[in-house]
Amino acid sequence: MKTRDLVDLFVLGAIWGASFLFMRIAAPDFGAVPLIAVRVGVAALFLIGVLARRGGLSQLFENVPRLTVLGAINSAIPFSLFAYSVLSITSGFASVLNSTAPLFGALVAFIWLRDRPAPARIAGLILGFAGVLVLVWGRVAIARDGGGRAVLAGLTASVLYGIAANYVKKRLSHVDPLVIATGSLIAATVLLLPVAFFAWPEVPPRGISWLSAILLAVICTGIAYILYFRLLSRIGPSKALAVTYLIPVFGVLWGHLFLHEPVTASMIVGCAVILLGTTLATGVLSSWS
Repeated sequence: MKTRDLVDLFVLGAIWGASFLFMRIAAPDFGAVPLIAVRVGVAALFLIGVLARRGGLSQLFENVPRLTVLGAINSAIPFSLFAYSVLSITSGFASVLNSTAPLFGALVAFIWLRDRPAPARIAGLILGFAGVLVLVWGRVAIARDGGGRAVLAGLTASVLYGIAANYVKKRLSHVDPLVIATGSLIAATVLLLPVAFFAWPEVPPRGISWLSAILLAVICTGIAYILYFRLLSRIGPSKALAVTYLIPVFGVLWGHLFLHEPVTASMIVGCAVILLGTTLATGVLSSWS
């Protein structure tokens, strides 16, 4: 891998790890759905401008039904679920939950696409889900603070990410990735706006919350997508998948540095086991060359 690609990979991991920090700051003021409506709406406008300069807007209209489905399962619903989860759990904990997405993706591929995994990948799935149990056991057992529901929301979002990845492979593999990103964010915006309108907070969000929402939209969604697409085209999906392993590292780091969130032993152990299981379940080790 070239130095430029490696730098892009770490920058992308840092950016996506920061998305949980920004959600943690802004979600209490906005509420989950209004915050995500701002996120996908601003990001969609940003990417429309990029796509227009490349002359790809016509492709949006050719794939409206599929992009609408993707917008729901890859952006509108899972983004909102994670925004809800950070109301009760730390941003670092939420970012570790996000690291389970490739595990669910491999499971969905096995069930839906009949992608039969090798024994090493099966072992990785089992190991990864054991890591999930280590991570969430205390939170699920003590649910009176809302932690149990928050964990369930985060895991449900990760399941949806796994379904979405396989949906793209099955239904949208022939479409330009930038078109997919732009169209799905437009669809997510349309789906969320009516709910956000009625759920908009009575007390105006603070300036720091607006700043976090804008950064979440422009940097963690719009710019992050451009970086991700560049990596996909230069190094391929298997190697680009390595960003998944960096997100929880940066998510925990940013939460600890800026919000003084605690880093517990169960988080470290659970994260390590999940990431080891994910590397086996996705076959990334055998594909890295």
